[in-house]
Amino acid sequence: MKIHEKYIKRCIEIGKNGLGTTAPNPMVGCVIVHNDNIIGEGYTSPYGGNHAEINALNSVEDKSLLKQSTLYVTLEPCSHFGKTPPCSDAIIRYQIPKVVIGTIDTHSKVAGKGIEKLKNAGCEVLVGILEEECKIHHKRFFTFHNKKRPYIILKWAETKDGFIAPKSKTEQKPVWITNEISRQLVHKWRAEEQSILVGTNTVVEDNPSLTVRDWTGKHPIRVVLDKNLKLDTTLNVFNNDAETIILSDENINFEQPLAKQICAILFQKDINSVIVEGGRQTLQTFIDENLWDEARMFVGNQMFQEGTKAPIVSGKLLSEEHILEDILRIYDNGLQCQKT
Repeated sequence: MKIHEKYIKRCIEIGKNGLGTTAPNPMVGCVIVHNDNIIGEGYTSPYGGNHAEINALNSVEDKSLLKQSTLYVTLEPCSHFGKTPPCSDAIIRYQIPKVVIGTIDTHSKVAGKGIEKLKNAGCEVLVGILEEECKIHHKRFFTFHNKKRPYIILKWAETKDGFIAPKSKTEQKPVWITNEISRQLVHKWRAEEQSILVGTNTVVEDNPSLTVRDWTGKHPIRVVLDKNLKLDTTLNVFNNDAETIILSDENINFEQPLAKQICAILFQKDINSVIVEGGRQTLQTFIDENLWDEARMFVGNQMFQEGTKAPIVSGKLLSEEHILEDILRIYDNGLQCQKT
């Protein structure tokens, strides 16, 4: 393995530690190397805190080594003042002679300006190491800034005979199709994304909480479609466990394609990812408008024989795995996040 790729791979791995906490900032990973030894590492702090480069610099015990070191980072260092000062300024201040970058930051406030600032200060800059891997790692960030919408994950569970809900039920709670381990995985996913979206029928029929109960992490923002504002405010989605955004005919035209309007509102609210958990009509809306990036489909080990049919999605099958008796299939829609 080439030496630069080795360290960018490490940057990607540690950057994943920021999943679910850094948004709307990207989950950057950074490694500082001196004489082929890692002397500092860092990843992006929860939103409002230090960026990865600053955490990596702070972790170096002997700062005098920085003048003979190489800094590796998944994404171009920022050059502007936001919640924190520019990372490129700190790199220049410590006189780091070489910076290796996975991919350019397409955010309009950066977009090459960080690289330009480093080069003007005499720093050697190498760009495009494991570029595609870094773009995939930053898929939420790039989708948000390039496509002006959140990264969209469709998720549902269906029976072996293709139903997501039975024809009838006696209680206002979910009828579980998958096992406990699969359901825990879903809670992990919720902790990794900024928001979760359901339709009116799901709230009425299942009274879900849409929180992270079986995992440790931050609850996603709950987004609920309620055209006529008819939902009972005593339902779980209105409790104080998490923020809830209601989309009604006051802010959406339900006679027009919905998914595009929903995406526009979430973009305006700085939400860079959403899990669409259903029901079928809501999922199908995003499928019909071709507004989705990933689909995560569980197939449970039971049959309903009749009920609500599961949506049908076409896309590239990325993976298939067994979770005890359940099957999890993940599809990619092929909408490359780095393209406009």
